[in-house]
Amino acid sequence: MSLIVAARFTTFPAAEEAAQRLFNAGFVEEDVTLFFVNPTGQHARFRPGGDISADANAREAPKGAEIGITIGAVAGAMVGVGIFAAFSAPLIVSLIAAGVSAYVGSLVGALVRTREAGNEEIRDSGVLVAVHVSPDSQLDAARVLRDAGGAAIERATGRWQQGRWADFDPLRQPVPLNEFSEKHA
Repeated sequence: MSLIVAARFTTFPAAEEAAQRLFNAGFVEEDVTLFFVNPTGQHARFRPGGDISADANAREAPKGAEIGITIGAVAGAMVGVGIFAAFSAPLIVSLIAAGVSAYVGSLVGALVRTREAGNEEIRDSGVLVAVHVSPDSQLDAARVLRDAGGAAIERATGRWQQGRWADFDPLRQPVPLNEFSEKHA
């Protein structure tokens, strides 16, 4: 496995400038690569597209729907009983009010739980400049990337083959290079 240091840039010209700075600092062309990382969900891992077989946000929807059905049915029953008592409406009105409220409650509950699950970004999109480094040169590479405007500087191990990071996985959580994380910079 190879040691790799990488940083994200917002544009290709900025990434190319960072690569040139790496070359000026003594890194060879064979050890520097740059490539675009798509936004989350757009890595085409599955035939119709996307990264994962199920939306992580949708996992909580059934629980929210169950809670919403319960709350909606109780609220609807109370409204139905109120209508029944106040207007001497038929009992079916109470049942319809409970059913409609349960249905609406299930939709609201599912939406609320889906929103609460959030959409956690694993890695921001952008142009990644990756450098094949040694333990002795990794901090130098990180410093050059940071000084060139690189963000989210990370350290990784992977297969470096023919001048590129051959086993890069955009879904793998990046490991920040602590000495150059944004809070220390």
